[in-house]
Amino acid sequence: MLPGAAFSVASFAIAMFLLGLGEAANFPACIKTVAEWFPKRERALATGLFNSGANVGNMIAPPVVAVLVGLFSGVSWFGPERAWRGCFIVAGLMGFVWLVFWLLIYRRPEDHPRVSKSELALILSDPGEKIARVPWAHVFPCKETWAFAIAKFLTDPIWWFYLFWIPGFIQTTFHLTLSQSKIPVMLAYAISIIGSVGGGQISSSLIARGKTANVGRKVAMLICVFCIAPIFAVPYIHSLWVVVALLGLATAGHQGWSANVFTLPSDMFPKAAVASVTGIGGMAGAFGGVLLLYSAGAIVEKTHSFVTLFIIACLAYPLALLVVHSLAPKLSPARLAQSK
Repeated sequence: MLPGAAFSVASFAIAMFLLGLGEAANFPACIKTVAEWFPKRERALATGLFNSGANVGNMIAPPVVAVLVGLFSGVSWFGPERAWRGCFIVAGLMGFVWLVFWLLIYRRPEDHPRVSKSELALILSDPGEKIARVPWAHVFPCKETWAFAIAKFLTDPIWWFYLFWIPGFIQTTFHLTLSQSKIPVMLAYAISIIGSVGGGQISSSLIARGKTANVGRKVAMLICVFCIAPIFAVPYIHSLWVVVALLGLATAGHQGWSANVFTLPSDMFPKAAVASVTGIGGMAGAFGGVLLLYSAGAIVEKTHSFVTLFIIACLAYPLALLVVHSLAPKLSPARLAQSK
């Protein structure tokens, strides 16, 4: 809600910084929740399902914001020039509504009254853990932490590239207005939902059939790499719907990749360390996103082309998979000798 109360560029920047700071806790908490509620063989699918919610949000946010702006424009306190403030206020209030339901409903499976003994046995079917607390200082030096963090550093920025640059690319390349580009852009993002769930389902199915988590995750990630690979050809294609199909395939590949990458901390670390490792990876991904978004404009301005950016989008994933396999060849449990 704070951005809606901003009264200057500086206060708005501070409010957005605090917004990002608060949002940053979301994914580590979600990943730890999945680790608490699902055995390893089901975590990628569960992650893909909750991650698809973010994709749905990206799709419905623009039309919802347009409706809210129209509604608040007619309110005297806001008016047309301040209608955007109402959008932030509504979004902030929705967060409180979600928080109330979370506090009322969420319990650890061991403490939840509606979890049966058979369900609890399934949830806790992985080998038991004796570690109750793992400080950041004990996970930061682990090569497994860096495998996850580097993968996030290399691939998270590509999703932000899709979100921030693809609408403009489609409009510029095919000479479309903002209104005309809505359906192609939304379709490209909508396909990503299939990838988010499907990517998680691939590794979960392989593990359920007796494959190790190492094989299941990496096979699924490799399939996602192949889905993303054709993205380098997009700047050379002159058919709008072929471009949309390739972009949709790439966004689906990214979300399937994310569903599996997000499970890596819970595959290699005890539950007590999952949120910390996920937070470190999220920080690395955000840093990579800042670097790419900062340089993307300069690249396009200098080359007058998106070719370089699409090549980066193509190569980031095989490089990240190579890093993960090099640093965590078997996804073995990380050694936390000093953990208590």
